[in-house]
Amino acid sequence: MIYFDNAATTKPSKKVLESFLKCCEKNFANASSLHRLGYESEMELINAKKYIASIINANEDEIYFTSGATESNNMAIIGVCEAYKKRGNKIITTKIEHPSVLEPFKTLEKRGFEVVYLDVDSKGYINMETLLNEIDEKTIFVSIMYVNNIIGTIQNINQIAEKIKQKNKNVIFHTDAVQAFGKLKINVKNIDLLSVSGHKIHAVKGIGFLYIKKGIRLEKLIFGASQQNNIRSGTINVEGATSLAIATKLAYENLEKNYQNAKLIRNEIIKLKNILPDTYINGDEENAIPYILSLTFKGIKAEVLLHALEEENIYISVGSACSSKNKKNNYLIDYINEENSSSTIRVSFSFENTLEEAKIFNEKILKIVPMLRMYKKR
Repeated sequence: MIYFDNAATTKPSKKVLESFLKCCEKNFANASSLHRLGYESEMELINAKKYIASIINANEDEIYFTSGATESNNMAIIGVCEAYKKRGNKIITTKIEHPSVLEPFKTLEKRGFEVVYLDVDSKGYINMETLLNEIDEKTIFVSIMYVNNIIGTIQNINQIAEKIKQKNKNVIFHTDAVQAFGKLKINVKNIDLLSVSGHKIHAVKGIGFLYIKKGIRLEKLIFGASQQNNIRSGTINVEGATSLAIATKLAYENLEKNYQNAKLIRNEIIKLKNILPDTYINGDEENAIPYILSLTFKGIKAEVLLHALEEENIYISVGSACSSKNKKNNYLIDYINEENSSSTIRVSFSFENTLEEAKIFNEKILKIVPMLRMYKKR
């Protein structure tokens, strides 16, 4: 099996599963319980927070565990905007964000907020001048994703945040770092809120975190008891938090090695554009994160190609998994390459993938795509 759909989800690593099961057996108690077992679970949780915080140059009390990035994004966007709406009602994002960012913005728009959706260029980058021109005294919140989940564009997040603060120091800046965390070095110096999901870096599903800079206020979205400083109620997923900490440790201990491995794989697959006519790379071919590659094969249907590759035991996607049941599942490609969006696939890699797999993928593509084009012409 060749699994090239790691941007959708990754397979939990062996060490992560071992730590998860160990935690299930040893630290199963509620971390809020007052007895010794509860205390031991709480310490497990604190250790996980400490390690994750150290990776992004944050403090442990700025890390809040959630069920994943969708919850983190909703908490950050709706929670902060509602908390600061007396200061202003203008909020800004881009047109190519993940649905878990765009949908909260649409919800706030219905509630009366003025929402600015920034355009991007053909490679997925925002225009800094356009962004700064939109920042005024009414602006309270900006959210821009760190690494795009479809084409892999890396925004210069720290510079963007710094420029925003220079224009209006009161603007709160959030970034969806789902495809960046575990793959790039991250420093939250200029960032107020940052969202992460564990299952993108070989942790188990159902765990993520939201970094909230000290002093930032949020309106609660989940009501109940007072866990996690009364910001995110609910019994904390200690086992998940432990798995996320272990996955984070493994990712950052092998950061450069994994990055170079992904680069080799991506560069091998990019060769297709030179040997297969009407093949295109979407986004920034040279500077995008190497873990994600968007390919257009003109003249074929992406979903047909997906299933043809599935028959060869190769697994890819045609866009964001979160939108795969929606006809607009490739909304970003619609935006930057409307003519060929239905012919576009996404391949995405992890440390488990190999150069040999990339070569096999290319062999299958060189066989299948011409066959599909020929069939379509009949």
